Amino acid sequence: MSCDTLISYKKVSESGYKEMLVKIYTDGAARGNPDGPGGYGAVLEYVDTKGELHTKELSQGYVRTTNNRMELMAVIAGLEALNRPCTVEVYSDSQYVVNAFNQHWVDGWLKKGWKRGKNEPVKNVDLWKRLLAAKAPHDTSFHWVKGHDGHPQNERCDTLATTAADGDGLIVDEGAEP
Repeated sequence: MSCDTLISYKKVSESGYKEMLVKIYTDGAARGNPDGPGGYGAVLEYVDTKGELHTKELSQGYVRTTNNRMELMAVIAGLEALNRPCTVEVYSDSQYVVNAFNQHWVDGWLKKGWKRGKNEPVKNVDLWKRLLAAKAPHDTSFHWVKGHDGHPQNERCDTLATTAADGDGLIVDEGAEP
């Protein structure tokens, strides 16, 4: 998805492109967490120069995974769909994802070599590293929304995630713990 036709300009990036505003709504789901199938859903929205809303939906189901991995994958998929630096607002009902950035957990994990408070390893390091790489070119902020509370985009993401988890075409989550 290109974000070069957005109407919401925030700043000019080092590359000279005007960074446009893209909103990414995300949700993850897992059935029988942590030993069942799961899926993610993401809805990307931007407004073009004519004021028209453009929406792109992404989803994928996995054979065996966890809810937290699917929450991370939803954000990763949304960010990886962008093909140039953008200003991105991520909306998630996952406090795991939102607090990792807003409470600076990720910064601490990086300083401690991907260790948590009691020198325990951080879970899902493969996805955290992938998320950081996907986030790097963008000016990204994270916003928590209450799940299952009638927020239209969050509800749509939930439908995408659960439909993907329950559907055909499930793939293997290579990083899921055995």
